[in-house]
Amino acid sequence: MTSVPNRVRDLIEASGLTRRAFGARIGLDESKLSKSLSGTRRFSSVDLARIAETCHVTVDWLLTGDTPAVSMAARTTGGSARSALDAAAGFSATRTDLATLGYSQQWRTPPSRRVTDRYADEGRDLAHWATEACDGFGSPSTSEDLSSLVEAVFGVDVAVVDLDADFDGLAVSSADVKLILLATNPLPSRQRFTLAHELGHLLAGDDQGVHLDRDVFDRAQAREPGEARANAFASSFLMPEAVLRSAARAGITEAAFASLAWDLVVSPSALAYRLLHLRLIDAGTCDRYKVITAAKAAHMAGRGEEFARQVAASSTPRPPGLLMRDAYAAYETGKTTLRPYANLLGVDVDVLRDSIEADTAVDGAL
Repeated sequence: MTSVPNRVRDLIEASGLTRRAFGARIGLDESKLSKSLSGTRRFSSVDLARIAETCHVTVDWLLTGDTPAVSMAARTTGGSARSALDAAAGFSATRTDLATLGYSQQWRTPPSRRVTDRYADEGRDLAHWATEACDGFGSPSTSEDLSSLVEAVFGVDVAVVDLDADFDGLAVSSADVKLILLATNPLPSRQRFTLAHELGHLLAGDDQGVHLDRDVFDRAQAREPGEARANAFASSFLMPEAVLRSAARAGITEAAFASLAWDLVVSPSALAYRLLHLRLIDAGTCDRYKVITAAKAAHMAGRGEEFARQVAASSTPRPPGLLMRDAYAAYETGKTTLRPYANLLGVDVDVLRDSIEADTAVDGAL
């Protein structure tokens, strides 16, 4: 087992710099650096953050020497999954580093679930609990910003990034990280279903480490127990039975169906199958309704402009809101540098620092 000083020594050697030059680069004089390397002085959290930034490693690696599962997966995977895993590895590393600085995720753990040989029933049980957990925050079936709702209620980091067209999303689960990563998508309903699907995986405790979903609607994949449970969770979470039965009492005409699909922000095909499963429509009606496109449903409901705004929103990258909050708080309290926050924003750290300082100067002059 190597120690923090040993890992820092290895990094200094790999950098090709003298100790004095390395210390200057991380803002630490040669005397303090030497004492830290000898073990008579501990590296501070800011020291570790600066070393990590300079050497392109994580604070967690400096402290433990361990490589997270998501980073290991990224090294051995290619194609669109590699891009997704690289993005997830970056967010996970930041979250893990913040946890070492006292900014742990407040993950909301579900109660022990009923275990049966019917995985769809387990998914629906989880959805019932999750829906009740949302009371006071909003309704998952009608929330315009489901990502923020999931973050607020369950403590999950939710990110949306540009990925290849053949990848929907993934979930990362570890002692310090609960992350859902979604691909930008011109179909808001698909992105929304993927978010609920990945939340189902996290709540069920599936695949501790990383779970990849290239296509959440893959029928062959849907037969796997974990996927069946996650799909049942997503369907129940986004299309609550009580809401659908209430709509059915008024009659589910084609126009009413289109309005319902729009109100719930789900695809007409997903809604048609959900109604069929609940026996609220027959197979013939399901076949007619499931071929309606999301755009046509929005047009039929007179919500074309709103649909266009939703498409723009789901096509736009989104950094994790909770992670951004914690990264800035850690900087503000002097526990880390501004770089993690700047990286999440995707801006140059020096430009961001200048902007923050200029804004502070303006405030002080008022």
